[in-house]
This record gives sequence, C-alpha cells and structure tokens, in this order.
Amino acid sequence: MPQQKDIVKIAIQMPGAYPQLIQLDQKKPLSAVIKEVCDGWTLPGPENYALQYADGVQMYITESNRLDIKNGCILRLTKAPGRCAEDLYKGIQSSDAGVLCDSLKELAGVSKDVTFAQEFISRDGYLLLVKIVEDCNESNLIMMHTLTAFMQLMDHGIVSWENLSSVFIKKIANFVNAKATDESIQQVSLDILENMVLSSHSLFLQVKLEVTMERLIAHLQVTNQQIQTKAMALLMALLQTAGDADRQEMFVFLNKKNLRQYIYKNIILSSGLVQDEMAHYLYVLQSVTLNSLEVRMRMPLDCYSQEQRDILHALRQAAFETDSENSLSHERRRSLCAKEFKKLGFSNNSNPGQDLVRTPPGLLALDTMHYFASRYPDAYSRFVLENSSREDKHECPFARSSIQLTLVLCEILRIGEPTSETGSDYHPIFFSQDKLLEELFCVCIQLLNKTWKEMRATSEDFNK
Repeated sequence: MPQQKDIVKIAIQMPGAYPQLIQLDQKKPLSAVIKEVCDGWTLPGPENYALQYADGVQMYITESNRLDIKNGCILRLTKAPGRCAEDLYKGIQSSDAGVLCDSLKELAGVSKDVTFAQEFISRDGYLLLVKIVEDCNESNLIMMHTLTAFMQLMDHGIVSWENLSSVFIKKIANFVNAKATDESIQQVSLDILENMVLSSHSLFLQVKLEVTMERLIAHLQVTNQQIQTKAMALLMALLQTAGDADRQEMFVFLNKKNLRQYIYKNIILSSGLVQDEMAHYLYVLQSVTLNSLEVRMRMPLDCYSQEQRDILHALRQAAFETDSENSLSHERRRSLCAKEFKKLGFSNNSNPGQDLVRTPPGLLALDTMHYFASRYPDAYSRFVLENSSREDKHECPFARSSIQLTLVLCEILRIGEPTSETGSDYHPIFFSQDKLLEELFCVCIQLLNKTWKEMRATSEDFNK
C-alpha cells in the first residue's frame, strides 16, 4: 500500500478523449504509470508514449524530474521523445515544403526540452539544420524556424559550438550583415553569433572577422527593441572576449563611430522603457569601457619618463609661465619651479612626480589634471590664481585635491572591479560624454574649490 506522501492527484489529457483523474504513485516506475494510462484509453504500444506538462513550458516527465509534479497538475499523454524525434527527423528531409516547414516549426517548439533534444541530437538531427543553413535555398519562414530550432538545441550544451563549419558561420554572419534580411532571422542569428563568441577564442576570431561593426551599430538604430538588445549582446560578447589589444582597437573604432551617442539617442532617450536585459548590456559597456582606465590607475608615475615630466611642467607653465623664465640661471629656474609646484599643491615640490607614485590613482590623476588644464584653461588658471592669492593656511591644494578626487571618482565609477554577470546599474551620463571620468573631475574640482572657499577651510580640513 503506497504511503500518502508518495501519492499525487493529477489529471491527464489526450486530444479527443475524456481526461483521466488519477492518483500518481511516485514510487511506481514511470513506464508502469504510462501503461496504465494507455490501458485506460485502450491504446496499444505504451512505449511509444510519454507524459508532458499541459501548461507553461511543456517539458517531458522523466524519472529525474517527476518529483516536481504537484497536486492538481495537468499532464497530457503525447508521443515519446524518441518517436517524436524520429518523426521530425524524417519530416525535415521531406521534399514537400509544407511538411518541411511544419516539421521545423514543431521542432523549434519541442527542442526546448532537454529529453527531446538528446533524442534528436543522437540521430545527428542538428546536422540537417546546419545543412539547410549552409545551402540557404529555403524561404524566410523555413529559415527562421531552422535557426530557432538550432539555437534551442545548442542551448542544452550537448553539442560543442566548435563543431560548426566556417561555411555555417559565414552564412549566419551574412544574415546579420545583410541590410534586407527578415528581422526574426537577424534576431536569432545575432543570438547564435553571441553564443559562438562566448564559447571559444577561435570562434571569437572568426565572428570578429565576419561581422562588420558598422552593421552592429546600425542594428542599434532600429526601432525593434529585440534587434537592439541582441546586437548589444553580441557587441558586449566581442568586447569581453577580446584580448587587451583587440579590445583597445575596437574601442578606438567604436568611439570614432560615436557608438555612445547612438545608444544615448536611440535607446536611452527613446520613448520605450529600457528593459532589464538591455540595462545589463549598457552596464557591461560602461564597466568594460571604464575598466580600460585600470592600467593607468595602477601605474605609478615614472620619474624617468620624459613624456610624463613634460606633462607635469605643462601644468606648471599653464598657470605660471612668464617670458622671463628662460633667461634665468639653472639654479634660479629650479628654485622658481619648486616654488610654483608648491603653489600648485604638490607636497613634494622639488620632485612633484613623487606625489603620483601612489596607486591607485597613479597616472589617472595626472591625466585628469592635464585634461582640466588643457580643456578648460580659464577655469584651471582661475583655480590656481585664486588659491595663490589666499593665505597659506586657506589655500586649496590643486594637486593634492586632484589626486584624492581622482581616487574617489575611481571608487564611485568602480574602475578596476570585475564586470558583474547580473549588474544593470548604468549611468545615462556615461553615454552622453566621451570622457566621463575627466568631465566629472572638471566639474567636481571646481565645486571642491568653491566649497573650500565658502567654508574658509584649511589644510587641517582636507581629509574631511
């Protein structure tokens, strides 16, 4: 006698028959349960049948997932996955376009189930789909069902992406690159290419070679949100999988093509809400882009680098340089430089590079100061001159403030932190500015000076 805890009360349906209400004994083999159900409808060959959920995701019931069945569940008696796989395998090889289309449409639906997928793949059924794509002789509707079924099958991880031929990859890339392709085909093609890129470095290289960045950017300008999202997904997969050199090359190209402005105009400022998946990809682009600054953030100033020394002196010259300086002796000039570096707020005025040895923020602090001085020279001069005319104790040290402010901004923008797989916290301002860190710095350093002046702060207040 089965215990009550092992009994589940369910209904089983079959087209053209009255439903059966049964008490499913979870200890009884599934094959025996299916035989009893078939006997109730006088159906021969119970081995040709299986149970499946009638609602929602219509998964096959197996010995491994049967404990998920709850009281009140509605199941249906359907073709066993092996029999279904065999029928569809034959239907896909039909010369009748109607049979082929119907078979592919059904395949696209049932391939979500891993039990069916194993049966179909064991017959090398996925190779039939690959051949349809490689031959590329079918209608858009048949191609859309083919690609959808292929993607569903590959999602189970049974077949390696690396088994695919270069001809197949080229065909999928052509669907993405073509301007007059059915949107449904483009959408699933983008999805397939993203999965290829994420699966191996060799496939990343092939996809990068075949897909044009111009087309990906063009896909971000369409009104179809699914196309936009899948294009962003592929773009982010390429950026995240690329090595440092490839990634930098891609950044240069995308900046030249004004990628961020396209995103700001066509996605962030569009009338529709930014969906969760797109929000994640916007976060990823922001994170990957800002993390490209990590190298500078973790690199101390090299006192032997002529380029870096020249930038330091350019900061000084932009604020204090006079024509008479060149006529001074070496010692007098050195003494004047030290005095001016002190006015600029460097702690080590005789060797200001020592202030930038600490990492983080490393060379990023030099970059932000130089950007401010060259991009907003009037504001920079005003900052330095205002503080040069204040009493020593009320001076707001530009260099010291800049180094600390750059560090704070690095922490706020999470530069150097790994990109989260679930993150979706993006800053819209990132997409409206080519130089987010630098522009934020320029605003904040001026606000700091204003606040410092209004507080009549002293060096003792600096750490507050």
